[in-house]
Amino acid sequence: MAALESTEAHGASARHTSTLGRANLDFADGRDVERFIETLARFERGELGADEWRAFRLVNGTYGQRQEGELSMLRVKIPQGILRADQLERIADVARAYARGFVHITTRQNIQYHFVRLSQMGEVLTTLAEVGLTTREACGNAVRNVTTSPSAGVAADERFDPVPYAEALTRYFLRHPLSSTLPRKFKIAFNGGGSDHSFAAINDLGFHARVDERGVRGFRITVAGGTAIMCRTGHVLAEFCEAGEILAYTEAVLRVFDREGERVHRHKNRLKFLVKNLGWEAFRERVLEALALVRAEGAPTLPFDPQSPPEREHAPLERGPAVTRESLAALVAEDAPHGPGILPRALPVLGDPEGARFFRSNVRPQKQAGFSTVTLTLPLGDVTSGRLYAIAALARAYADGTVRFTTAQNLVLRWVRDEDTRALYEHLRALSLAEPDADTLADVGSCPGAESCKLAVTQSRGAAQVLGEALRADRSLVDRTPGLTIRISGCPNGCGLHHVSGIGLQGGLRKVGDRAAPQYFVYAGGVVGEDARFGRVVAKVPARRVVDAVKSLVALFERNAAKGERADEYFARAPLAELKSALAGLEGLDADTAREEDFIDLGETTVFRPETSEGECAA
Repeated sequence: MAALESTEAHGASARHTSTLGRANLDFADGRDVERFIETLARFERGELGADEWRAFRLVNGTYGQRQEGELSMLRVKIPQGILRADQLERIADVARAYARGFVHITTRQNIQYHFVRLSQMGEVLTTLAEVGLTTREACGNAVRNVTTSPSAGVAADERFDPVPYAEALTRYFLRHPLSSTLPRKFKIAFNGGGSDHSFAAINDLGFHARVDERGVRGFRITVAGGTAIMCRTGHVLAEFCEAGEILAYTEAVLRVFDREGERVHRHKNRLKFLVKNLGWEAFRERVLEALALVRAEGAPTLPFDPQSPPEREHAPLERGPAVTRESLAALVAEDAPHGPGILPRALPVLGDPEGARFFRSNVRPQKQAGFSTVTLTLPLGDVTSGRLYAIAALARAYADGTVRFTTAQNLVLRWVRDEDTRALYEHLRALSLAEPDADTLADVGSCPGAESCKLAVTQSRGAAQVLGEALRADRSLVDRTPGLTIRISGCPNGCGLHHVSGIGLQGGLRKVGDRAAPQYFVYAGGVVGEDARFGRVVAKVPARRVVDAVKSLVALFERNAAKGERADEYFARAPLAELKSALAGLEGLDADTAREEDFIDLGETTVFRPETSEGECAA
């Protein structure tokens, strides 16, 4: 029955591929919602076991939180990281009515609501589906959200815009019979080449845009990348695959993973473990055999000419209604984030009255003359419902009516006329959305951590908040370290991307006498381009010393870097002993030197009591 339902729904999804483009960002299917409501009712009546229910709800984006009872996290897929303004408003509606009055943006271009009551989930899913938003295969052992760079289509150095190809792949595999029955989650990313980074190298399947000597479009394909307990950069499956074959290659890889992937030991069943167990050459041979079979059966094709996809990126023919400061203020007037955990706070922009810093860091020229992209920096990746309404209004008035999500957990407006950037900035400033220094040391990223995740050891959001405040208070640190970023995860899984950041922090604990104290493993030297280089562990420091650790690494860079060398470049090549020595003095903590605050996690007020349980990442 499940396979039949999946095939039926997949057919409906595939039929939508003829309407690719900016105007059609609808991925929902009402049958998903109906089935969720019906299955929840069966579970509540005792007709469905807990394991079967868990597998079902995960495939539909509903994830259990560490809090007991019916509180859940809901993940909404944002395919290719693109939303229309009306969809953003609907996201805000749900945040205000059913969650904590705000949403969290993830590093994979999803939206997450936390502390949603399971009993209200049917209403939430219905509300989202009305504007084409889906949670289908957002969690679980499924093909997850397919991501692209927020600069795709407007970056001057990209080879071509990968978004049409990524969208076609999304639509083909959404509700595909294989997509929700895999041994484990499966992540796909596209990049357009150049400096366009979507972290494709650390995905299960990465497509890197190429144009061959004949002018033919295609992709370099990498396979089995990943972080967590076994960091791997993707193996090269094909140096050049013509663009029209991306669906066939993807289906071949999925067939091999489905057939031979580990299904018992869930913590070692990502694709990278299958490659390790088989050996690269044996795995590649199996994929090529599967590819030949896919072709023989009639390989799936793109719904457009692979060498001439439909034009997506062009200046909007018309803008939405003008906005005023008063109208925007009215939208945020009812903002009242509430509930447990760290809540978003409006950050006033200090010491930059003309916005020079914002224009230097957050405004970028597009390859299309006369237009710019504008990044909205969102501390902790959080944004309130009222500000979502305001951003939607600004997207209509100043951009192309859409917003883009970034892997740094920010939002981007595109197709802003250069002459309008000043007016847009003034509105953002009035909304406390003009925080500068996007994608710098001050733009600290984090996973949800122990605030809601069952697996997290530490409150990573608390660490990110403390670090962000310290770095925003001393902008000179940002200016002295161009290219350097900080990412934080509450456990080894790396949802905060700490393994591939210039400085990464991974939550853990240490025993001090008979007490537990929060600490962070400090990584240095991670970077992702066409391939990935992973940070090395250079210290284990008590949580209360993370600011000192970052400042010590910056000081080390300034002492020892070569002339003209960037901080991220230095940390990637510096001798490990050199990095370790800079932090050695911060590591020690014993019963004699510990203060009471050392036993309280950042962002918390009570004594640290790590309470991890079996997570659902591998359920």
